[in-house]
Amino acid sequence: MKIAVIGATGYGGVELLRFLQHHPYAEVHSIHSSSQDGISLSEIYPHIGQNEAMILESIDVEQITATADVVFLATPPGVSSQLTPLLMDGGVKVIDLSGDFRIKDGRIYEAWYKKTAAPNRYLQKAVYGLAEWNKKEIEDAVMIANPGCYPTATLLGLAPLVQNDLIKEDSIIIDAKSGVSGAGRHVSLSTHFSETNENVKIYKVNEHQHIPEIEQMLWNWNEQIKPITFSTHLIPMTRGIMATIYSQAKKELSTEMLVDLYKTSYEDSKFVRICEPGNYPSTKEVYGSNYCDIGVAYDERTGRITVVSVIDNLVKGAAGQAIQNLNIMMGIEEDTGLQFMPIYP
Repeated sequence: MKIAVIGATGYGGVELLRFLQHHPYAEVHSIHSSSQDGISLSEIYPHIGQNEAMILESIDVEQITATADVVFLATPPGVSSQLTPLLMDGGVKVIDLSGDFRIKDGRIYEAWYKKTAAPNRYLQKAVYGLAEWNKKEIEDAVMIANPGCYPTATLLGLAPLVQNDLIKEDSIIIDAKSGVSGAGRHVSLSTHFSETNENVKIYKVNEHQHIPEIEQMLWNWNEQIKPITFSTHLIPMTRGIMATIYSQAKKELSTEMLVDLYKTSYEDSKFVRICEPGNYPSTKEVYGSNYCDIGVAYDERTGRITVVSVIDNLVKGAAGQAIQNLNIMMGIEEDTGLQFMPIYP
């Protein structure tokens, strides 16, 4: 497969290249930037070393569609909505890591992202790439909307409960925390070292753009689910997301019953690992990998269920899941190019 990466200068883009370099069936044919074409990517990321193939090119849609089989877009919101229709019309498969095609209703997208939505007929062709739960749709897709980092951790954590109708529909509360790389590479006061070091900060209270994405999938599983409470926090580390999810059980359960349910739900999933009763994951345990680790507990005193879901936001929350979706879409073993043990410590 000849692969083109648009937006190769961001954290998501360079992480894609890290995995694609080890993929036995993928050839990085071209990398593209809207503002830094003509320079070597090693000038931006010295860690990749000198590589003649890593010269940034301008975004020429006709040239890309004439030479690539699959195009990854690791671009800011509002860019893919313009490029993807042209790429799809040119006959290439597209995997979009931005939020432009995740939400089916363009009006909802515009309300939360403050950007112009893609044309509806292209939005409807996009398959939501939550690999563990949408595999059949991904197999037949020509365009995949790669899920956001927070939604990936949250939805994988909630799916067994929602699909088995175990929780009260108006009781979902998500307390999520992310490392600073989730904000991208652009410079801002909120991600300045002096602002983030030794500090934990809540942000986008009740207005995070991932809320409608999470709710859309939950409603696909259960139309009775009510709007969620979703809080995000920036914590002083580079990578990782922890989503701690609370919900009220509809009936009396036990931690052992829930762990068994989660193990059964994900028994065929290569990248979801369920903790034993009484054990809970930490972000360090998935660092640099495509794994999602989940711990679950039932509180007999309150009747509440607590789910702890952790991922690396740049891998399972972005580039790794995009490669996983590529494999499924192209009929390749799902874990091809992703068989990396987490980095520890």
